[in-house]
Amino acid sequence: MFENIKRTLIGKPLKTLDEGGQSLSKTKALALLSSDALSSVAYGTESITTALLAAGAVALWLQIPIALLVLVLLAAIVMSYRQIIHAYPSGGGAYAVASENWGAKAGLIAGGSLLVDYMLTVAVSASAAADAITAAFPATLPFTVPLSIIIVLLLTGMNLRGLRESANFLMVPVYFFIVVIVTMIAWGVFQALTGQLPYHAAAKIGTSFSGLSLVLFMRAFSSGSSSLTGVEAISNAVPNFKEPKEKHAAATLATMAVILATFFGGITFLSYWLGITPNSKSTVLSQIAATTFGGYHVGFYVVQFATAMILAVAANTGFSAFPMLALNLARDKYLPHLYMDRGDRLGYSNGILSLAFGAIVLIMIFHGSTDALIPLYAVGVFVPFTLSQSGMIIHWWRNKPQHWVVKAIINFIGAFISAVLVITLFATRIEHVWPYLFIMPMILFMFLKIKHHYMSIGKQLRLQYLKNDNAERHHYDGATVIVLVSNITKVTMEAVDYAQSIGDYVVAMHVSFDVNPKKELKTSTQFKLDFPDVRYVDIHSSYRSIVKPSLSFVDAVVKQAKKRNHSVTVLIPQFVPKQPWQNILHNQNSLRLRAAFAAREDISVSTYYYHLSE
Repeated sequence: MFENIKRTLIGKPLKTLDEGGQSLSKTKALALLSSDALSSVAYGTESITTALLAAGAVALWLQIPIALLVLVLLAAIVMSYRQIIHAYPSGGGAYAVASENWGAKAGLIAGGSLLVDYMLTVAVSASAAADAITAAFPATLPFTVPLSIIIVLLLTGMNLRGLRESANFLMVPVYFFIVVIVTMIAWGVFQALTGQLPYHAAAKIGTSFSGLSLVLFMRAFSSGSSSLTGVEAISNAVPNFKEPKEKHAAATLATMAVILATFFGGITFLSYWLGITPNSKSTVLSQIAATTFGGYHVGFYVVQFATAMILAVAANTGFSAFPMLALNLARDKYLPHLYMDRGDRLGYSNGILSLAFGAIVLIMIFHGSTDALIPLYAVGVFVPFTLSQSGMIIHWWRNKPQHWVVKAIINFIGAFISAVLVITLFATRIEHVWPYLFIMPMILFMFLKIKHHYMSIGKQLRLQYLKNDNAERHHYDGATVIVLVSNITKVTMEAVDYAQSIGDYVVAMHVSFDVNPKKELKTSTQFKLDFPDVRYVDIHSSYRSIVKPSLSFVDAVVKQAKKRNHSVTVLIPQFVPKQPWQNILHNQNSLRLRAAFAAREDISVSTYYYHLSE
């Protein structure tokens, strides 16, 4: 039944040879990988105005110079990541650049930051989508968190179906959003220029006010720069593009940047022109839509619907980039190797599921509040921006290709502004970003422990050849098999028969309690009649423990086996119900015993399965 449900939700398994068919064209990649960056215009301008409003409505004119500075940073970041795409076409983005040029630790900081950031991407996007829904339908306001979680679960299922199907689905909301926002901005700007939308700005550009300070400006700038999150995702996913991969990835990144710049600039201009101020009941974008289209009519609801859709699918950028980054970290032995396994649909399913789980946890912790999530979200992306762009300066210095000085200057501008933003976020939003200082050391510790484990087992398992002879091996003179017996059944009898076929010396061990001595005597007598040549040992457990007396007995047998130079195998009989759900009807002593014996050296653990017919 589970398999049928899985096939219905995810689809039929794909052959490994079908991998090429999952590669992305520029059109599909734009939908799949840029939804996060494009969707950020729904809250980027609002983040700026919210920060400025602390100094009063007169401060809102600063959104124009701040927006221009954000666009300069966007240009520097995009040009930098286009260079990264060509220099590091295998993917990995900031992680690969920082690792090669700054060292492994810096690479892990970049990689760990992005892993958390992609979880935040999903959490922020789902929460923002829920906000857009509640803005259009206020009755749904109490259900913000459940709505956010449902959106995450829907996207998880879609991504488990594979890249191509995800891209096909995403093309509709992404391109619909592009058309709708272009229409709104064009119509709004046209009305502003023709006088149909009167100038209602709270203050003219350049107006001085008492609360004006560098701290206010930088706080608003750092908030607005959240619009640039998601730009790096394309550089992480270069292997997913069709050939020539680097060319198509760079072109997609440039297209996304032009659209993002147009949207962010246009929405910020209309926000300033119309004198929009953020409030808890309606987003800045929804207020612009209502004013531009003349009230709460069809145009307003189309914008709200398109915004909710793009914010919902914006999380998909994280679903596309997180598994690829986890893959690169797993290849370098900093994450479990299970992140290198492909699922039935050729996607990295373990990465997708891990991302969904992390995002849902974040949504529940922060109660779906985008205001609380965005500052932490911004830190998670600007730390890798700083490391990757400064790393590219080192890259150009080492290789000195043609025009390397110009390229290094571009990277310096991006690195400098990104570093200033990181410092600003910690200086002005420490109440929101302090978890980063707690989470990152934990992630780095985890990376290094995983790496140490893989290096350690590699060293232990590696064959040591001396003088081209065979590796040193142990030759046994025989085999001792210990069969665990609960009572006399078909599975027990067959297990003992099997043990006698593989072992030179067989011991049957039974753990009895002080509950029913007559039953234990009957079991012992019956076993000796059926197997007169097999030693039967009954161990009494006064405290009803099976594991501890079993371990003690096996240790004693191992000592005797070593004297005979025997290998020791513990054979655990287990019947298998026909239906998986029937397992819950039976005790799972065999599972506990296997787990306990697995920690012991000098023994092998084997299971004899007896399959039930009903």
